[in-house]
Amino acid sequence: MRIPISIKLIVMTVLLLIGVTIPVTMKTSEITTSKLIEFQQDNNLALAMGKARELNQLFNNLKDKASLNGRLLQSWKETNVADLNYQKDFEANFKLDTSLLGIQVIKFENSAPIILGSSYKGNLETRIKEYRKRTPVVEAEVLSGNMVILNSSIQGWEPLITIALPLIKTNNVITHIVIADIDLSLIQKTMSDNGLNLFFMTDKSGVVLGHRDETLATRKQNLGGAEIVSLAKNSTMASGMKYLKQTDTQKAMYAAYAKTTFGPIVYSQVEEEKILVVTKELKNNIIQIVGYFLSFTLFLVFVFSMTLTSPLETLTNLIHLVSKGNFDVNASKQVKSLFKDEVKELATAFDSMTEGLKERDKVKNLFNKFHGSSVTEDLMKKDVSIGGQTKEVIVFFSDIRGFTAFSEKRKPEDVVGMLNEYFAVMVKIINANGGIVDKFIGDAIMAVWGVPKSSKKDAHNAVKACLEMRRALAELNEKRMGRKEPPIQIGMGLHAGSAISGTIGSDERMEYTIIGNTVNTGSRIESSTKAFGSDLLVSDTVLEKVGDDFLTEYAGSAEVKGRSEPLKLHKVRGSKNAKGEYEIVVTPYSDYEPESADKVKIAA
Repeated sequence: MRIPISIKLIVMTVLLLIGVTIPVTMKTSEITTSKLIEFQQDNNLALAMGKARELNQLFNNLKDKASLNGRLLQSWKETNVADLNYQKDFEANFKLDTSLLGIQVIKFENSAPIILGSSYKGNLETRIKEYRKRTPVVEAEVLSGNMVILNSSIQGWEPLITIALPLIKTNNVITHIVIADIDLSLIQKTMSDNGLNLFFMTDKSGVVLGHRDETLATRKQNLGGAEIVSLAKNSTMASGMKYLKQTDTQKAMYAAYAKTTFGPIVYSQVEEEKILVVTKELKNNIIQIVGYFLSFTLFLVFVFSMTLTSPLETLTNLIHLVSKGNFDVNASKQVKSLFKDEVKELATAFDSMTEGLKERDKVKNLFNKFHGSSVTEDLMKKDVSIGGQTKEVIVFFSDIRGFTAFSEKRKPEDVVGMLNEYFAVMVKIINANGGIVDKFIGDAIMAVWGVPKSSKKDAHNAVKACLEMRRALAELNEKRMGRKEPPIQIGMGLHAGSAISGTIGSDERMEYTIIGNTVNTGSRIESSTKAFGSDLLVSDTVLEKVGDDFLTEYAGSAEVKGRSEPLKLHKVRGSKNAKGEYEIVVTPYSDYEPESADKVKIAA
């Protein structure tokens, strides 16, 4: 499947961008979330501590107000001489403070409490007495020197907070305490939301003193069972924080507490979901920015790829033409490029390459005609040098009978025309069956199987080629006789054995051929066809390689020059067909009258 470079560039760019963006986005989101949570935890604790400091200041102010009004009330009630100034000062100061709803001074004589005096605004005296019944002040704790802060609210009535503190101390013994009832809204104002955070305050037992939800304060909701409240109550630390989940909503949140110096505890809570909203917005913004960047990048990549792929596609088409043997192309003219860049240089180099290929193709075609395509390819794959190697080959020789007499009676051009026609038929058959024509020696053909590459079917192909040449000769002779030309008879010999193949000669003149005793023996076998009156003889070594693939008959033995032992020769009369049956392949030119042959003597 062909995939254009433009698609590859776009896909690769998308994958790279996505591959980078997703991890970066996820990591950025992860780091941002972690940092935000870490910051929010620290900020949460800081806000709780800040709110505790604010309430410490408020309680200090309330303490001062209660002490001042208590002193004035105590002075007014305990002065032996009637002094209206104390009364006026107390009433003026008490009336001026709108958040102070009631005040009471208690004197202890022999540890028995005596209400020295009290004052209330409006008609609150009866109600505050009811408040006190429901939320009594632990006087013993005040007498120990502590300031007590209580939520004295009754649902449906005025919400208020009560503080009790030592007023007069004589000889290290507290003799007077003051109890002040204060409007709860003074505390509620400090519990307003601050951005993401929710503030609330409880006393030491967990009863709400102030909360964004005022009803929790007015009904004195006890949050002692809440995780953060429980942690704060049981901790000796002045401040702390905790990650928790609300049992009712299962919302995760970060909570912190800070204890005031007067006992109440301030809490700050923020939901994790609200913190992560920032992270989500950041992630969405990153994705949006990446989307814009990806779109712009894809557009640039597409434009760039077109300037690259269009010339390359043109070069690809030209390469296909060159691969089919068409070297008359001009890439420099056909490849369009706005600038003189690498693509333009590639087109110029391509033209130089095609010129070289054109010359190489001419040389190769010329070389093929002399040595055959397989020899040419073998020689072109390695450095040409003098030398050879021993190989197992099948050597073929053929010769035209009576050629000398034939050529003496005819014009040279007629002889050459006859040979070219004959060679064209025979060489085609040899090449088709995997053979290599080594050389022409006058009217003789020398061919070989097994070089430059060998095959287990070399011997089979060689014998098969000889039978096909037998048939082809008969067909050629019919044409010749139709032109009133004499028929041709030939002799063919095959021998198998070792031979040296390679280049011989000098550095100035070389020739690719095979040499050795096997070659000489093949030539002697071809000469023996005259003595045995057969157009085809093969040696024992050939029959050993082809087995029973061909129908043969023993022709006899022959003593040939160059061999100490006689050669056992065989005639080939046919071959097996696809059904495994022998098919006779004999023509009127297969057999003829034996005659004497040079260098050959029939032994038996």
